[in-house]
Amino acid sequence: MKTPAAALAALMFVSCLSLSACSPGASGGGSASGQGGGKFAGLDGEILRWRQDILASDPLCKATATDQKCQNFEVACKAERDLSADDQAKGVTARVVGAITFNGWDPKLKESQAGSRSAEFDKAAAGWTRKDHPPVNMSSCADL
Repeated sequence: MKTPAAALAALMFVSCLSLSACSPGASGGGSASGQGGGKFAGLDGEILRWRQDILASDPLCKATATDQKCQNFEVACKAERDLSADDQAKGVTARVVGAITFNGWDPKLKESQAGSRSAEFDKAAAGWTRKDHPPVNMSSCADL
């Protein structure tokens, strides 16, 4: 992808496909893609913020040369997780674990390097929050 807008559009498209393919009950009720007013509304925007945070903080994304910037971001998987009674009492209405892959530049090895991150997204009345999650299976988002 040559432009940031095209990259973001592709990321959102893959994001939509991934959640609808991995989430239980994706065909009923609200839109599982993270758009609209359903259970996952706003998730796509949080994933885009996550991508921006990776660009700003991951060591593989620190290079400044055009051919060494992080690229090819792809949401590898997203999966809804069950909520405990304690989570629900705290106002959490949805939990999703996701993984994203990308290519970056390793300054020590002076070559392109694959990178990945996993995160847990919780939705409550104030919106989505994100925290790091241990690595997951990139196909199913199951914990390793």
